[in-house]
Amino acid sequence: MKIDTSSPIVVLTGAGISAESGLATFRDQGGLWEGHSIEDVATPEGFHKNPDLVFDFYNMRRREAAKAKPNAAHNALAALENAWDGDFLLITQNVDDLHERAGSKRMLHMHGRLDSALCYECGSHQHWEGDLDRDCFCSSCSRPSLRPDIVWFGEMPYDMDAIEVALEKAALFVAIGTSGTVYPAAGFVAGAAAAGAHTVEINLEATGNSLFGECRTGSASTAVPDFVATLLGKKP
Repeated sequence: MKIDTSSPIVVLTGAGISAESGLATFRDQGGLWEGHSIEDVATPEGFHKNPDLVFDFYNMRRREAAKAKPNAAHNALAALENAWDGDFLLITQNVDDLHERAGSKRMLHMHGRLDSALCYECGSHQHWEGDLDRDCFCSSCSRPSLRPDIVWFGEMPYDMDAIEVALEKAALFVAIGTSGTVYPAAGFVAGAAAAGAHTVEINLEATGNSLFGECRTGSASTAVPDFVATLLGKKP
């Protein structure tokens, strides 16, 4: 693989990269998320039914994310961005800020972020640290109408227009630590491949998706730095 550093690249990361920093992956084999039903904590209906449960769940996740530290994979992607001359976009399905703390800047959180609150009355987004509950007020409209700024099932992921444009231009598309089963992110490789990009999958185990032209298996903290070194010509 030889990709000129002036070429545009798009990187997609999923739960597998944050798991190595100690953060729980999306759900276990029983369909639960840290012991909770997905429908209870990751849908608008669940929030309407029991907002306190949802607030408590994301407050716990926010505290866990604050204690976690970026791993070698996060650091390698930040180094890649810094060394890359062409267009670079990192899209993450993760809601933690580990990429930012590693130094990534040209990135999008398509599923929202734990360090942000969304007002369901006026639609404003605001930086948020600490716990969030039903008595917290929106800084824009002054109403107690904040919720976690997380894209739940049934809601449209953020920045899809910008993502589609980047995929159409990409010469290289890399998916890291993602199962390839949750749409629309699962369809990104098809869009990139249709545009002629070289497509790479980096996962603990191969997903078997034939649209990836290259598959590398192993832990993200090992496989991603190795891939980045090869891409930048630092490894024979």
